[in-house]
Amino acid sequence: MKQVVQNYKSGELALLDVPVPACKAGGVLVRTAYSLISTGTEMMKVSEASLSLVGKAKARPDQVAKVMQSVATNGLGATYRKAMNKLDSYTPLGYSLCGVVEEVGAGIDDVAVGDYVACAGNEHALHSELNWVPKNLYTKVPDGVDPRHAAFGTVGSIAMQGVRQGEPQIGDIALVIGLGLIGQLVVQLLVASGVRVVGVDPDPGRCALAEQLGALKCGDPASGVVDTAVAEISAGHGVDQVYLAAGGSTNEPVELAAKLARDRGRVIDIGKCSLNLPWNAYYEKELDVRFSRSYGPGRYDPEYELEGRDYPIGQVRWTERRNLECVVDLMGSGRLDVEPLISHVSDFSDAVETYRKLNEGELKAVAVLFEYEKRAAATAEQVASVAVPKTVTARSVPKPGGVRVAFVGAGNYASSMLLPHLAEMEGVDLTEVVTTSALSGANAKRKFGFARATTDLDTMLDDSSIDAVFIVTRHSSHAELTRRALLAGKAVFVEKPLALSEKELEVVLGAIEESGNDRLQVGFNRRFAPLLNESVLHFGPRIGPASVRYLVNAGQLDAGSWYNQADSEGSRFAGEGGHFIDTVSWLLGSDPVSVYATATPGHQDLQILLRYPDGSTASIAYTTSGSSAFPKETIDVTADGKVLKFDDFARASVFGRKKWASSRIPKGRDKGQAAELEAFVNALTTGVAMPVSVESLVSTTLATLAVNRSLETGAPVRINAAELDGGAEGTAGK
Repeated sequence: MKQVVQNYKSGELALLDVPVPACKAGGVLVRTAYSLISTGTEMMKVSEASLSLVGKAKARPDQVAKVMQSVATNGLGATYRKAMNKLDSYTPLGYSLCGVVEEVGAGIDDVAVGDYVACAGNEHALHSELNWVPKNLYTKVPDGVDPRHAAFGTVGSIAMQGVRQGEPQIGDIALVIGLGLIGQLVVQLLVASGVRVVGVDPDPGRCALAEQLGALKCGDPASGVVDTAVAEISAGHGVDQVYLAAGGSTNEPVELAAKLARDRGRVIDIGKCSLNLPWNAYYEKELDVRFSRSYGPGRYDPEYELEGRDYPIGQVRWTERRNLECVVDLMGSGRLDVEPLISHVSDFSDAVETYRKLNEGELKAVAVLFEYEKRAAATAEQVASVAVPKTVTARSVPKPGGVRVAFVGAGNYASSMLLPHLAEMEGVDLTEVVTTSALSGANAKRKFGFARATTDLDTMLDDSSIDAVFIVTRHSSHAELTRRALLAGKAVFVEKPLALSEKELEVVLGAIEESGNDRLQVGFNRRFAPLLNESVLHFGPRIGPASVRYLVNAGQLDAGSWYNQADSEGSRFAGEGGHFIDTVSWLLGSDPVSVYATATPGHQDLQILLRYPDGSTASIAYTTSGSSAFPKETIDVTADGKVLKFDDFARASVFGRKKWASSRIPKGRDKGQAAELEAFVNALTTGVAMPVSVESLVSTTLATLAVNRSLETGAPVRINAAELDGGAEGTAGK
């Protein structure tokens, strides 16, 4: 299928062939009839992409701050690869469309194949022939509503949420600054609410359009027309609300808002404009400044948007979906008319040229629609019979020989830490990449040379020519995907964790027993780190028991990180704690026999004590409350009158009869991914044992899971990897 994409690094726009998205549970697959170009938000993104790197940095200081934080945590080299990977990737455009339901996922009963739906979301309502849309981001289009008009549903919801934030009442007076697409919709919604509206825009055509749609008076802010109109209509008091629907870097909108608002009036920011508030003006009138967050409550909440968990109507009257429903209902009743806003309808095949004309000013428009193939208007029976190809295949023939590799998942970690190494490795053939997002697969195919990109997992697993499967997906999917790949006879490299429960671990081990296939590796890369290996060599062999102290300064996560979804993805430590336990076990040359854990309130900081068969002990302090300026990982190993001190994969030293220190700080913190991949590929090509035994992988997983059990019981948990039956309390694995 075709999709409009942009490379943010180069600014290139393209109509790209990408795999069809899979129809997952909790949503529907929609064939697009019309999608709307947001002439404000989208064109701002298109313009930013043409800037230099310095210009992009100035435009997105929030992203620069994240990059600097990553440098402090992960080092310059890893951060550079991660940032360039994100920049040099195709990103989608679009977030508002109307289309026909082509396939219904499990758990969906409010629409059927053939229904028209209005869809929202900058990850789901894209300029693409097909989109998978979760339940709370679509609504059925009422009979009689033109699909062209329903494509305005998302931007209508943005305007509506802004109006709701203003809390207008019948008879109020409102000023709308900026009469682009959002501003025109705000005008109509206010008029429908019984509000008297005055508008501001330097474009006389847009002013005339707003007056046609119900505004009393509109004009250029410099003309004095608006000032006079506000004075007359309000008897000199000023407007009750000001809606900022303008963009750009000028501060004039907020200054005009203060000038024309009444005492204790409201100023609602809907667009992205400068907000350098003149203190005296806002203070003297005690103006109430409010922000309107996109389409409404639920936006940016993954539980609402992706998992379909609605907010109770008694607690949140107007959510994203209810705003979307309201907008299309207003269209159906004739109280919201978007037809006058449609400046141009372009065939989807001309998408790139349309963007060029908009960006260069050749096409002047309030709203532009893409029209897709007429088959989008087919009946339910016709749509159901359409064959949907799930795979995009490269024209080039894969090189013969070598390990044929498939990836399940191609997110930022896979694209920055694994695939760059594999793409350069002799004897590796990147055969297929499987993703749920069509565009992420297309990006991986383009950048790393995969022969195919697909959303069809079953077909990939059935392909007997594929030797190894890399599983780099969310934690909750690891065990099941590993089970399926092992049963399909593939060697498996799965990123940590292997499992989030003992039951999941039993499922994996059951697959190994059933298939006789134990070619399994978990992405515990730290034991392969070159500097750590060099340090261990200088430390030398150990005679007596050792004491290990491992400080993990994990830091806080962004509020929106999926790592915070503990109900579905496990605790944060369950997700990544295996890294540190595996490293300690490798340093000590054996697997732990017991785990004891304590925590601060809320489990913000953990203290974990591991005991080993020879009497060695290890303490892991896993903290989220520390300073980001401090190194992320530090390790001290003490034994036989010697101390190994390891500082965050950047410095190392050994204190003994002779002192050794690493000669220099590496340019980048090498945490062992390249060596780990080489060891995995070598095992597959030579037939030697896997780099880490299954027994060790099981012990590390059990020890990681035992941390939560110890926290719950307040007692040590004994580790027994020999038998897994979920039995006696106080024992993990037995």
